[in-house]
Amino acid sequence: MYIVAMIPAALAALLHVYIFVLESVLWTGPRARRVFGTTEQEALATRSMALNQGFYNLFLAIVTVVGVVFLGAGSSDVGAALVLAGTGSMLAAAVVLAVTSPDKRRAAATQGLFPLLAVIAVLVAIVG
Repeated sequence: MYIVAMIPAALAALLHVYIFVLESVLWTGPRARRVFGTTEQEALATRSMALNQGFYNLFLAIVTVVGVVFLGAGSSDVGAALVLAGTGSMLAAAVVLAVTSPDKRRAAATQGLFPLLAVIAVLVAIVG
């Protein structure tokens, strides 16, 4: 069952690497401004906050990828713990976004879908 968890976990990690790139590398550019709905002035004013937030997303992706590697190597206890830590945090962030910014619920759903599937699959594998 862990193999089933590895797929959405890896996809969640990839998505969060993409978010890292948008927030930490491309924040003031037109693509990131379009995705996040910010003006050039807003992007310039929030650049350091976005850089920091982007790195949070990168670190969650790294934890998740390391967990997937451990699961793939047969270390299910360590792998499951790391995947749950990474994707559980991603899922929690998506819930916070949905609750605090109702206009961003679609983004929260996009951000939280793969982590939710990974968390469910890992918990099913642990129990079953």
